[in-house]
Amino acid sequence: MAAGAATVLTPVGEGERIVTLDVVRGFALLGIFLMNVEFFGRALADLDSGMVPGTSGLDHWAAWFVHVFVRGKFWTMFSLLFGMGFAVMLGRAEARGAPFAWPYLRRTLVLGLFGLAHFVLLWGGDILYSYAVGALLLLVVHAIWRRAFAEGPARGIRNTGVVLYVLPFALMLAAAAASLAGDFQLAPEQQAEQARQIAEVEARIAGETEVMQAGSYGDAVAWRLQELPRQLAINSFFAVIVLGVFLVGAWLVRSGIMREPAAHLPVFRRMALVGIPVGLGLALVGAAIETTHVRGVNDARFQLALALDTLGALPASLGYIGALVLAFHGPMRRVLGLLAPAGRMALTNYLLQSLVGILLFHGYGLGLWGMGRAAQLLLVLLVFAAQVAASHWWLRRFRYGPVEWLWRSATYLRFPPMRRAQALPA
Repeated sequence: MAAGAATVLTPVGEGERIVTLDVVRGFALLGIFLMNVEFFGRALADLDSGMVPGTSGLDHWAAWFVHVFVRGKFWTMFSLLFGMGFAVMLGRAEARGAPFAWPYLRRTLVLGLFGLAHFVLLWGGDILYSYAVGALLLLVVHAIWRRAFAEGPARGIRNTGVVLYVLPFALMLAAAAASLAGDFQLAPEQQAEQARQIAEVEARIAGETEVMQAGSYGDAVAWRLQELPRQLAINSFFAVIVLGVFLVGAWLVRSGIMREPAAHLPVFRRMALVGIPVGLGLALVGAAIETTHVRGVNDARFQLALALDTLGALPASLGYIGALVLAFHGPMRRVLGLLAPAGRMALTNYLLQSLVGILLFHGYGLGLWGMGRAAQLLLVLLVFAAQVAASHWWLRRFRYGPVEWLWRSATYLRFPPMRRAQALPA
């Protein structure tokens, strides 16, 4: 390689990929879809309400399964993966002596544009914008704390990430517990304000339901544009929590654990044996307290349950990753390896899930708004199986997913080769 070429950061080559990360991304895609599918056919303004009251039979158990085993666990897993991706990109830049900040900044800004386009043009449940803001914060943390990223196992990065994640939900838990213990009574003016806020949320739910269930595509875009300023403010605040998870993910790579998973299987075993019982245990306790939020009636109980569930999401996600890595480096390698191509095209597949979701559930599509929860989960499995098969087909012929190719082109200011010279065998 010429001396000048070594100073330019280029897209990850196929030989440089960490296959385990692709498998985890593929699994995370399934979890994200299991969570998101409900809100392709239910108002996003109702996101803080938990399970729909009165659900029974298979629909009840499908909703309960997602509430306990999926809710919160998979955006957390994707955030861990994003932090790992940051650390991989940083490590490659260091190894080549290439500049890191500008390519990473371009990568982040383009991700933010993808997020805004996703929100406005497809679906209001976007998380890419929060990732972009969190990624900018991560770049600032790296610039200030460069030595911690460069030396040793970077435990300080991990610990800071855990604090950033845990602190808001610990405060939420404490506030809910204090409210329940104190049996506070609202003053008349506070009751009036609460009633106003409840009416505002219910009006947003009714308005969104009407637009998405019976309106045109133009009506849906107009609704999301109207909601955009409020949502950007929420997502920007949420990005601080996302930053905490990014830091934990970056630590997993900088410490070598995720870069060489086969050499750290005892660590992944501990992650699974501790993370899954702790994380799902908190989720089960939360579900035993409350699964449905009736505004103005059980606010404190639901807040307590939500705080417990969310506190458990990070250890559960780490436990899921631990179990997945152990299985991939054991007898399940061949089966789990089928997920890797979908993981390599994670951004394309994430956006495709939203496209399929709105075309199936919204009024300007097939109008399946309000489909039962059990049928939704079956639909997810069928669509995801098709995505996995399509990802295999695509990557036998092309080097990148289409959105990944655009993202890399903008990041590195060059068009990486897209088509393979010869299709790979099936």
